[in-house]
Amino acid sequence: MKRDELITLADNLSGDFRAIEPRLRDLDKHLTLRTYLEGYAPSDLDKKAWQSLRGNKAAIGFIRKNGLPNLTRWFSFLEQTIPDLQEEAAGKGKVIANKGGANYNLALPDTDKGVVTRFLPEPSGYLHIGHAKAALLSDYFGHVAYKGQMRLRLDDTNPAKESEEFQDAIVEDLALMGIKPDTLTYTSDYFDYLYDMCKKLISLGKAYADDTDQETMRSQRMDGIPSKRRDRSIEETLRIFEEMKKASAEGLAHCIRAKISADDPNKAMRDPVIYRCNIENPHHRTGRKWNMYPMYDFACPVVDSYEGVTHGLRSTEYTDRNPQYQWFLDTLSLRQVHMWDFSRMNFIKTFLSKRKLAKLVDAGRVWGWDDPRMPTIRGVRRRGMTVAALRDFIIRQGPSRNVVTMDWTSFWAANKKEIDPVVARHTALLSDNLVRAKLIGAEAPSKVVIEQRPKHPKNPDVGTKDVVYSSEILIDQEDAKSFKVNEEITLMGWGNAIVRQISSESPIRALTLELNLKGDFKATEKKITWLSAEGLKPVPAELWDFDYLITKDKLEEEDNVEDFLNPNTFSLVDAVCDGGVGKLKKDDIIQLERRGFYRVDKGMDDWAPGEAGDKGARVVLFYIPTGKAGGK
Repeated sequence: MKRDELITLADNLSGDFRAIEPRLRDLDKHLTLRTYLEGYAPSDLDKKAWQSLRGNKAAIGFIRKNGLPNLTRWFSFLEQTIPDLQEEAAGKGKVIANKGGANYNLALPDTDKGVVTRFLPEPSGYLHIGHAKAALLSDYFGHVAYKGQMRLRLDDTNPAKESEEFQDAIVEDLALMGIKPDTLTYTSDYFDYLYDMCKKLISLGKAYADDTDQETMRSQRMDGIPSKRRDRSIEETLRIFEEMKKASAEGLAHCIRAKISADDPNKAMRDPVIYRCNIENPHHRTGRKWNMYPMYDFACPVVDSYEGVTHGLRSTEYTDRNPQYQWFLDTLSLRQVHMWDFSRMNFIKTFLSKRKLAKLVDAGRVWGWDDPRMPTIRGVRRRGMTVAALRDFIIRQGPSRNVVTMDWTSFWAANKKEIDPVVARHTALLSDNLVRAKLIGAEAPSKVVIEQRPKHPKNPDVGTKDVVYSSEILIDQEDAKSFKVNEEITLMGWGNAIVRQISSESPIRALTLELNLKGDFKATEKKITWLSAEGLKPVPAELWDFDYLITKDKLEEEDNVEDFLNPNTFSLVDAVCDGGVGKLKKDDIIQLERRGFYRVDKGMDDWAPGEAGDKGARVVLFYIPTGKAGGK
């Protein structure tokens, strides 16, 4: 290809996919045996072509998919070897520092003109950790990286699934994560505007009313077959659109489809539905004012542009829809918005589909959206994840497009780093078959003694707690079964003792231990927890642990969730704890010696009259995974 042809080609790398696809193929062919467009070093022509492609979402999506290997190789090579390209594409050349190893140098265009990001959840469920990534990245680039704005807009266009409960929960969860949007709006605020924009699209001959049944429409779109209604007149479509607004029998049978293409290689461009009737439930904000509602694919670009959003960040599941997004902006002559796709957060044995999660809630398979087995913000918080660790973990994932399925290990390991240095240590023994041990010897207490001891062995700021010493103590049955006569053991937080007698019953009922406080704790094999059998009464507690909701590492779209539900997702044991546990409040986090970290789900004072049942008031503790192999 001659230089003047290359210059012309570099100047014409804008437009939708269909317009630029032949030019992309010409570039790919030209680069078959070349590293650069011309010569043996990157030229101004290479930079110009790269920046043109980088600013075209239709082109960049195709390149990232490696649809044209020579073009992808050239594009990626320049991106990695010429930092100036990133800076120039970003407007002022601002480079965002890496955070935790994640690359934040996105080269977002036109940042010198101001940055306004947005988070756009649908209020049809509670936020899950995938939403947390979208929200935190939008917050980071809007507020931190470019000192601009971040907006929250609730995409309430489907009254059949949405409610005030979900709407309020989203706002509360964002606040919990420390995200403070500059504005809170609703797509429903713009229903009149969206109605006008749809009429404009119809008047331009770019949308039509269609009464094809859903199954046939799906099949035709898949096979690239145009609808029989595609050539309907503008006047007829406008008339039917008004019938849809009135929810007449004729209107209810129709939807409005954008007239983009019937057979585009990108199926998202095959005449998507942009308006449909929905009279099943009143809208939770607008009531019965509207009988038809815009689809996300139409409302998203139209309202983004109208609200002043400059950069929209969303997950790679929407990559194929980026050309469609651009088509609406171009066709309606709306202000441009730049899009950036990042990979979703995927975890083993977990699904992040609000629709599937809602089924578990509705079927009573879980306690609710805040169940500690649920991958919702409230679920992982109730399990014991701290806000600081959640934010740090997600920010460390960065805005990369690389799709990976993670184990939960790193997620909970990040949390352990936050809680380990600052949470109090306490003691718990399993209630089943507790063993009473008598202490003898010159060092055995003659009476009950209460002393102040640090709650944390390495952090005095955590405070102190009461530790009770007496001549009789309680220990776990499993510990007692492991002892041998004359074996020396260590009573944690006290000192060594020698096993002198073990009762012959099974289970063991009694022990005699001779205190040897001068003994070397480093020389003992067994270091056990204990509680005084006298003095302060031990506090009853429930220790809960949880497992994955599903048994398959990765659910496919066609998988039926019911086929892979784990039948046993929790375990519960009764325990008794030291007196300090009785003073704990809901959401406190502690470490039970030799058992792990726990979050208080219910304290002694949190029980309503009559609620505690036969067990009586007790502390309910949820085990917090720590990131060890197999951690849940």
